[in-house]
Amino acid sequence: MKVLRHEEFTQGCDAACNGPYDNRWSKTMIGYGPESSHFVIELTYNYGVKSYELGNDFGGVTIASAEIVDRATRHGYPVVTGAGHSVLTSPDGYKFFIVNEATGESDPVRKVTLNVTDLERSVKYWHETLQMKQVAKGADSAELTYGGFVLKLAKIEGALNRAKAYGRIAFAVPFEVQPKIDEIIKAAGGTILTPLISLDTPGKATVRVIILADPDGHEICFVDEEGFSQLSQVDPESNGQLDKYIQKDPFQDK
Repeated sequence: MKVLRHEEFTQGCDAACNGPYDNRWSKTMIGYGPESSHFVIELTYNYGVKSYELGNDFGGVTIASAEIVDRATRHGYPVVTGAGHSVLTSPDGYKFFIVNEATGESDPVRKVTLNVTDLERSVKYWHETLQMKQVAKGADSAELTYGGFVLKLAKIEGALNRAKAYGRIAFAVPFEVQPKIDEIIKAAGGTILTPLISLDTPGKATVRVIILADPDGHEICFVDEEGFSQLSQVDPESNGQLDKYIQKDPFQDK
């Protein structure tokens, strides 16, 4: 993956983008290509926070690649062989499922998995309320998409614990669609964590977001694609910026 952009903030986000912390923080967007055409991952770093309790809410990311496993093996990184895939675990405990396939020019990120406690309830929310297309469904899982990557909902037994390391999934929609989402969620009796709000990024475009929660508390952000298309431009200086702030970080051992 490549560093696509890196941004620093001096105080907590009004939409809790960095979690429940009112401190200096940063976000780094990484992926296999531009955010306009690829699923990318946002790495959120809160200065001074040394660890987060990991829950069981996030199932993992499925990536197609004929090279990742060999590269991990060469670097001595643990690889666990599963059914039809290999499993890598990030330093923070997140699972990456690697399918041995060449991808050509397409996005290697194939699937993102969220764990849920009631599959039927979750499918109803994501498919009927959020209008995601259902592409597969079994006894213990369902797969949906807006086009591009697939969202997999996987049923787990027992309670779901989002703990402290929970994240948020985001989608870009036209500016004019956001108020309609607000109306749909209110009519369905759903949860709106953050009503429509504009967020500033120093020196970059302002975006408007609305943050929802599904029946299990998974956070969902809908950002306006007009503002986001400007904000998400690949920054060729981002690698250097990231390295600079890592070196300057007073909370990390040098």
